[in-house]
Amino acid sequence: MKITASAISLNVADETASARFLTEHFGFVEEMADDGFVSLRRDDAGFNIVFLRTGKESFRPASHAASAKDGLLIVFVVDDIDIEWARLSKTDIPVATPIETEPWGERYFQVLDPNGVVIQLVQWV
Repeated sequence: MKITASAISLNVADETASARFLTEHFGFVEEMADDGFVSLRRDDAGFNIVFLRTGKESFRPASHAASAKDGLLIVFVVDDIDIEWARLSKTDIPVATPIETEPWGERYFQVLDPNGVVIQLVQWV
């Protein structure tokens, strides 16, 4: 097997709001979109993020068509967490966890997108 690309796909109530959040605050660009579907890319992320509108009839398997955000973190490892914290702290983005450093060297913070998806930025120190 050779993997040629990777993506994570999330069911959310408002796919365009989540997509707009990642494009405005995290530099993703829309690669393609259709009714109930938006695919975003960022060349240095290593994977695409796809947002699907919850309840979309074409979702398979139908037994898993509910919202996927609970218990899920989208994590981006960054070069300078303090710069990102300062930048995003100047916006009205809801903060889930303010910046902190764990004893094992993980310095991070978490914000919430409009659908409640947790976006975590991390730097290992």
